[in-house]
Amino acid sequence: MRIAILDDYQNAARGFADWDRLERDHGAEITVFDEYLGAGDDEVVAALDGFDAVVAMRERTPFTAARLARLPKLGLIVSTGRRNASIDLAAAHEHGVVVSHTGYLPSPAAEHTWALILAAVRRLDVELGSAGRGWTADAGWQRTVGRGLEGRTLGVLGLGNLGARVARVGLAFGMDVIAWSEHLTAERASEHGVRRVEKEELFAAADILTVHLVLSRRTRGLVGEREFALMKPDAIFVNTSRGPIADEHALIAALEEDRIGMAALDVFDTEPLPAGHPLRLAPRTVLTPHIGYVTREQYEVFYRDAVEGIAAWAAGRPIRVMEG
Repeated sequence: MRIAILDDYQNAARGFADWDRLERDHGAEITVFDEYLGAGDDEVVAALDGFDAVVAMRERTPFTAARLARLPKLGLIVSTGRRNASIDLAAAHEHGVVVSHTGYLPSPAAEHTWALILAAVRRLDVELGSAGRGWTADAGWQRTVGRGLEGRTLGVLGLGNLGARVARVGLAFGMDVIAWSEHLTAERASEHGVRRVEKEELFAAADILTVHLVLSRRTRGLVGEREFALMKPDAIFVNTSRGPIADEHALIAALEEDRIGMAALDVFDTEPLPAGHPLRLAPRTVLTPHIGYVTREQYEVFYRDAVEGIAAWAAGRPIRVMEG
């Protein structure tokens, strides 16, 4: 049995689970891909041809119908996390590929959301260079004046498990927390100490707007030119969910034209973010390379469950199967 572990950029996967179990019990040959396979179908298919099982790290490498059709030996995809919008489940079923999932801890992404918010309001994008390694006299000292959080308005787009966690921290900071999503009720919002508002008010009133929605046909492009136009000129837009929920071109235009204050982003339309991408050059941004879920605790869950899932599939009893 040949197993591919994909997109392990830190070369960390082997240290977080008992992969030797698969080698010992199933004669598995395990290959770790620690670099991005590429965006093209030919590149992905060439790399994965002949593998029986693949461990996919979130949505870094899509498995489309076209790719699945060209990987006839593939029998199992284990996706880290409970959802994966980049796997065509119907096509996988058609080609006899089992798709299973692992567990997921919501706390790391919620924590990273606040790391980005705090970095933005205190302008750490600038100030870390004023005192840290590589500092020179020309860099200056105390170059910006930050903002506080108490009394300001936090807008939460999507009050599910993650959004509710982020909202609780906002309340602890003394913020006024408001929220909207298509099916959110006033009663449900009040259970979390949050006030439900309409979508337009959410964008117009928020000093900080943070996105916590699942990417779907309904949410793709949900935040566009109209929504950015509603925001305050000093408002901060935060996205740790999925890049395509926000129209990237509209966001870049809003930053370049000084129509919003800042953007703090962990997710992008194309990942890894290409060199020279306009977001890398846009003003007033705090950017991290999709590491909201990258913690030791999360990786322990991901890779432990991946090993367990592969062993169960090899024994003819697949577990945690994702249905199309």
